[in-house]
Amino acid sequence: MIETISYPVETPTGRRTVEVAYERSGGGEPVVLLHGIGHHLQAWHPVSEILAVERDVIAVDLPGFGASPALPDGVPYDLAGVAPALDGLFTALGVDRPHVVGNSLGGLLALELGRLRLVRTVTALSPGGFWSPAERRYAFGVLLGMRRGAQVLPDPVVARLARTAVGRAALVSPIYARPGRRSPEAVVAETKALRTATGFAATLAAGRSVVFRDDVPDVPVTIGWGSADRLLLPRQGLRAKRAIPGARLVRLPGCGHVPMNDDPALVARIILDATRPVPGDAPATAEAVGVDSDA
Repeated sequence: MIETISYPVETPTGRRTVEVAYERSGGGEPVVLLHGIGHHLQAWHPVSEILAVERDVIAVDLPGFGASPALPDGVPYDLAGVAPALDGLFTALGVDRPHVVGNSLGGLLALELGRLRLVRTVTALSPGGFWSPAERRYAFGVLLGMRRGAQVLPDPVVARLARTAVGRAALVSPIYARPGRRSPEAVVAETKALRTATGFAATLAAGRSVVFRDDVPDVPVTIGWGSADRLLLPRQGLRAKRAIPGARLVRLPGCGHVPMNDDPALVARIILDATRPVPGDAPATAEAVGVDSDA
């Protein structure tokens, strides 16, 4: 069940109140799930039930996306604005330095939270920020095209397209390697989420100057990249590894930009391995998850 929580955040212009929608299930080590730009917390549904068997799973609608209202006036959508808002959410939910897992924009935010040492571990799936200028322009162009399509297509047309595998591919193939596996209801819902995302334009504008060059010391980092990611190309994973030498880089065979739907079992296993509560437990072997040495 989706709930909302309001809490104060200190900003350069004073204290502001942020409201966030979230879904919480399971028990154990706290794991916060952050979606990508234009998406919503339901992106994690293919894996959240698996994770909830062993973890306290908190899937979040980022401010300005899904059911979460826009950030208050004076709070920017850049890393410096959103990271403190998420740290305030952790406090409001009563979780101290949770494990954080993010996809795309959520992966970039997870890495920033790790850099600030606000989390226990980071798992970043195709995180933003490791693009070349040309790759960023390409990715942002695709995202803008998807957003425009979501805005201009009438609801009955979206529903009709979503009923067929070909139609679902037309709507969401840039982010899924296997769009036909996404349910019609999920495709309709995420198309609406993309259309109504109040934080989309400001987040995209803030991302134009983002290049993640910093290491994330003292926090275990796992970076996963789909071999069939058509939005942020897999070679960007190697740049991430160079920026964060201690990170574990894993290849997600056959997965696209949003891998949770393409291979839920693999993604859940990687997250569970990365968030083991007992220090010294060995993660999954390279052979099990496929270390990406030639993305």
